Amino acid sequence: MKFQSPTKKHIQLLKDILSPERVSSGQSNLDLHSIDQSHHPPSRPDAVLWPINAQEVSDILAFANQENISVTAWGSGSSLEGNPIPVFKGLVLDFTYMNRILQIREKDFQADVEPGVIYQRLNTRLKHTGLFFAPDPGAHATIGGIIANNAGGIRSVRYGSARQNVLQIKVVLANGEQITAGSRSLKTSSGYDLLDLFVGSEGTLGLITEATVRLRGLPERSVAAIVSFPSVKMAAKAVFDIIRSGLEPAALEMIDTNCIRLINREDSIGINESPSLFIEFYGVAKAQLEQEMDMVREISRHAGANGFVSGIGDRDRNALLKARYELGEKIRRSHPGRTHIVLDVAVPISSFPETVSFAKQESSVTDIPFYIFGHAGSGNLHLVLMGKTDDPTEWAAIDRINESIVEMAIRQGGTATGEHGVGIGKKKFMFTEHGTGLKWMHNIKKLLDPQGILNPGKIFPLSK
Repeated sequence: MKFQSPTKKHIQLLKDILSPERVSSGQSNLDLHSIDQSHHPPSRPDAVLWPINAQEVSDILAFANQENISVTAWGSGSSLEGNPIPVFKGLVLDFTYMNRILQIREKDFQADVEPGVIYQRLNTRLKHTGLFFAPDPGAHATIGGIIANNAGGIRSVRYGSARQNVLQIKVVLANGEQITAGSRSLKTSSGYDLLDLFVGSEGTLGLITEATVRLRGLPERSVAAIVSFPSVKMAAKAVFDIIRSGLEPAALEMIDTNCIRLINREDSIGINESPSLFIEFYGVAKAQLEQEMDMVREISRHAGANGFVSGIGDRDRNALLKARYELGEKIRRSHPGRTHIVLDVAVPISSFPETVSFAKQESSVTDIPFYIFGHAGSGNLHLVLMGKTDDPTEWAAIDRINESIVEMAIRQGGTATGEHGVGIGKKKFMFTEHGTGLKWMHNIKKLLDPQGILNPGKIFPLSK
């Protein structure tokens, strides 16, 4: 795959499309847009552009398509699979300035936003309405990035990922054409589902310039518990039992002993240092929540729990949630001189205990520090491995562990990536997971982006 490198003439024409101060080839800006939060090697673009509206995005893509220059979208750079790294250089479109909350329609439970809106800022704005945007991947992710990766977070067991929380998007295609996918209605059976085609496409089919997202009601009451188990397999088995019982937790997270030990050391929370589940329920009636928690206690007892703490106050709950959100940063900070890789597989709930046990077994055969946690209620497992930055032997072992766990998840009927996307790191598993279906994905890519200028080097294993 070959693309044209932007010339000085190209850069000047782009400055005419935007304005000189929103086009940069400065070394610091190129470096900042060369790498995300993953372990994948950096690749500097030739120029960074900051559009401020859909028409500018359209003009840029029409120009880049005509000149055969690659284009990669950039939200906040918080991706974990190299999704926004411009591996073919070219142009990076940074959506920082397209960060307006355009309209909040409380009566429709909807908000119209530009792609550069940080999801926490939208929720801060919504506080007085009693509504919130449910996906919460934890990093300071933009809503455009959340949609592009179909990200979820700890509430995905109840509210789903981005796909269940976006109703309509406005997209610019590779040739500069602007289209709308989806509708503001909660139901539709009109035509092909173009909306879901773009959600999770990682900026390879088109660039989102506006989204209508679904809002949910803030719960009137909540109750939380921490349940400890002798092993991660027993904790994972309890997840299956809780889901099978018909209970509908708002959060059902699994955290292994290494994670809890780290949280206790840094935040002095004082959790029992054994594999645990963090469980949260939302509701209106206090009696109902107490009944649900009693059921969880009984299920956990039968599953072999060796600790159960419920009735956690708001202060402790918020502290634990904050610690869970910051877990990735805590892990990285605790291992100077090491680089992390974050595995992100998802499997059917019935296969979750076996997958967790297999992940621990595979990771335990080396001296490489590892941490297991995840959105257990969705069958989504994360494994963080911390390899010495310049140690090829350790990274060969990490690659082996990564491949064995991903392949095991796919054999179980699961997926190579639950919420982080394919990016660079998971594209080698795409044929194993999708088989001949991958050919049809590639056909769709060629139809919408014939020259392949949009985020090349991602998703398809032969693209680089």
